[in-house]
Amino acid sequence: MLIIGIDPGISGSICFFQNGTIKEVIEMPTMTDGKKNKRQVNGAQIFNEISERISKIDKKNIKVVIEHVSAMPGQGVTSMFNFGQSFGILKGICSAMQLPVYYVRPAKWKKYFNLINSEKDASRTRAIEIFPYFSGQLSKKKDNNKADAILIASFFFETYRSEE
Repeated sequence: MLIIGIDPGISGSICFFQNGTIKEVIEMPTMTDGKKNKRQVNGAQIFNEISERISKIDKKNIKVVIEHVSAMPGQGVTSMFNFGQSFGILKGICSAMQLPVYYVRPAKWKKYFNLINSEKDASRTRAIEIFPYFSGQLSKKKDNNKADAILIASFFFETYRSEE
């Protein structure tokens, strides 16, 4: 089974996780928009990236897991709108591709990996501990979004499998 774990948002990542192994992690495709060159997710590129990696796989063997995010206290209205727009683009792409989508709240997967009330960088450390072969691609602090996508996919792999 191929699990596509997604940490949504402009600085998020997409993890392609198959049979308990990280196949690939990519940063969220983005593009600049408008006069202020604001970044936004690039829906067409997301579609292309996913399509390319699933073209030879039966859709019955694919699960997409998106972190189920919501508004956070202290966030500005514009940034929350943009974040919600990114989340909606991901949902729409997966629906149009007819891929089964599952949502997991941050508190649920973070509790599973003992990351509640921890530093943002703790997910990167945890991902390196679990997947040491992938540590070279998680060497920078900014790679914590890749680590989140990895842990989201891994959480689903471990918990979904136990429910079958």
